[in-house]
Amino acid sequence: MTTSPGSSPDPLDSLILHATDNGVSWITLNRPAAMNAVTWDQRERVISLLGEASDDPAVRAVVITATGKGFCAGADLRGTRPSPAPGPTHAPAPAPAPAERVAGDVARTIRRGAQRLISAVLDCEKPVIAAVNGTAAGLGAHLAFACDLVIAAEPATFIEVFVRRGLVPDGGGAYLLPRLIGPQRAKELMFFGDAVSAADAERLGLVNRVVPAEELTKTAREWAERLASGPTRALALTKQLVNASLESDRATAFAAEANAQEINMTTADASEGVASFVARRTPSYGGH
Repeated sequence: MTTSPGSSPDPLDSLILHATDNGVSWITLNRPAAMNAVTWDQRERVISLLGEASDDPAVRAVVITATGKGFCAGADLRGTRPSPAPGPTHAPAPAPAPAERVAGDVARTIRRGAQRLISAVLDCEKPVIAAVNGTAAGLGAHLAFACDLVIAAEPATFIEVFVRRGLVPDGGGAYLLPRLIGPQRAKELMFFGDAVSAADAERLGLVNRVVPAEELTKTAREWAERLASGPTRALALTKQLVNASLESDRATAFAAEANAQEINMTTADASEGVASFVARRTPSYGGH
C-alpha cells in the first residue's frame, strides 16, 4: 500500500481489524493514537466489510467497535487519497500540484465518502451493533447512530463537533438525529456542539444501553450472538421496514409490510418458527 502525507504507514489490515466468530463479523477501528479518525482507505475497508457481511450467509450480525480511548473522531481531514502504486517498470509519478477547487467538488466528496459509509451501515442486510468505547465525534458519532443498536461504555461521549469548526454536519447527521430524538433536540446538539455523556445519550434515546467499560465487549458479544442465532432474513426485512417507515405514508408502509411478510414466509426460518411453536420447542434458525 502506498502512503501520502497525513496517512498512516501501517498496513490497512492492522488499522481495521476484522474477525468472524460465531456468525458475528467484528469490525474494529484500530488507530488509537489518532482517536480512530478514519482515512479514505480505512473508510473504504469498512464499507467493503459491511458489503461482505450482507453477501455472506455465514455472517448473521455485525459489531463495529474500536480500540483505545476513542470510538471514532470522525474523518481524518489531514489524510489524502494516495495515488495508485507504480507498476514494476514505472517510476513513481511526481506528486500533482494542488488543484483549484471547482464548484461541486465538496458535494461530490461528501457523497462518495461520508455518505457512502453511513449508507453502508443502514443498507447492510445484517443487524449492526455499535459498541462505543470512547469519544464518538462528528462522522464517528453518525457512524454509531446509523447502527441498528448502540451500546456505550460509561466513559463514552458523543459530540456534534461540526459547529466548532464552522462546518455543516455531514455523514447523514441532519437525517439521522431528528429521526432518533426529534428536530428540537437535534438542533440543540448540532447548534452548540456540546459533548453528550453516555448516560445523557441513553436518556435522549441515542443509545440503547450503557455499561461499565470492562463489560462493553461482553455485552456486545451477547447481543450480537443472540441476533446471529435469530431468523436472519426476518431481521433484515424488519430492518428495511423500520428504516423505510420514516419516509413512508401509511399506505406505503402497510404495502411494504405485506410484501415483506410474503417474502419471509418462503424462508426456512419462517417454517422452523411455525413448526417449533406447534411442537412447543425452542426454534433452531439457520439464517435462511
